[in-house]
Amino acid sequence: MSVRRLDPEQPASFEFNAQNLKWAQQQIAKYPEGRQAAAVIPLLWRAQEQHDGWLPEPAIRAVAEMLGMPYIRVYEIATFYTMFNLSPVGKYFIQLCGTTPCMLRGSEELRAICQKMIGPEKKVTADGLFSWMEVECLGACVNAPMVQINKDYFEDLTPDIFTSLLQKLKAGVAVKPGPQINRQFSAPASGLRTLNTDR
Repeated sequence: MSVRRLDPEQPASFEFNAQNLKWAQQQIAKYPEGRQAAAVIPLLWRAQEQHDGWLPEPAIRAVAEMLGMPYIRVYEIATFYTMFNLSPVGKYFIQLCGTTPCMLRGSEELRAICQKMIGPEKKVTADGLFSWMEVECLGACVNAPMVQINKDYFEDLTPDIFTSLLQKLKAGVAVKPGPQINRQFSAPASGLRTLNTDR
């Protein structure tokens, strides 16, 4: 795994807003005295959500203080788990699966579309709308190739479908997550073959 570093440009401070602070206190209260550190990942995740999809250093420090943890321990967690973005991301953060099943079904074509329509990997577009990066398996191999955009999966992509999806997002048009072909969840693309009441 490559070394992950904090972004060189950091905000001066971070604090949870009132709603997230209440939520964080509820998470911490779930754990017995002396075990509050178990809430570290949920708190970091909520801090990232509040801070436009990326986790700044002051947020890491704030979570460490809330949990009474040494700063270095929280820093280690934030830099180890790739679910934490350590630099700014676009409004639509695209994680492109490049693992073998997706690669065999066309993820390299999707990567080329990202490079053409968005630009270099891990760079935010000038309008702040998009950024992308290639990631390891996202666990939807049967519906390959696929991407995750923010919290949603978009599966069974072709170059044309993916291009259209990006164009719609740019235009502010709502898009439907999940399989992008006529498939129910992860059922066979050719239709049901078992538990079929027609037999």
